[in-house]
Amino acid sequence: MLKKVRIDKWLWSVRIFKTRTQATDACKSGKVKIGEKVLKASYLVTRDEIIFVRKNSYNFTYKVIDLIQKRVSATLAEPCYENLTPEEELTKFNDWYVGKGKAEQRAKGEGRPTKKDRRNIDRMKWD
Repeated sequence: MLKKVRIDKWLWSVRIFKTRTQATDACKSGKVKIGEKVLKASYLVTRDEIIFVRKNSYNFTYKVIDLIQKRVSATLAEPCYENLTPEEELTKFNDWYVGKGKAEQRAKGEGRPTKKDRRNIDRMKWD
């Protein structure tokens, strides 16, 4: 039974990050914390610690339940942590995000848009 595991290895193995390099980079850039303390990738995490992870403009909160070193399937990784992220944090972008818009339609025979047309289309999209 493991007593301590590197934080980057644990974040990767429980599938919070897709690659171990991404987990290491997140630690280096100060996106992984315990309380106010920014963690290095070599920090040894133990059970029952609360970890704060900033990922894709969301602030996730996880409690370490079990320690694993090897990447496992999502169903096996799920019991290793508890997601304590508040619901309002997970839904904070739902108010304004509509989804992928439809492609622009041009009249038959007009051809490709010019640079000026493209700028006008982009301006219209963002207004």
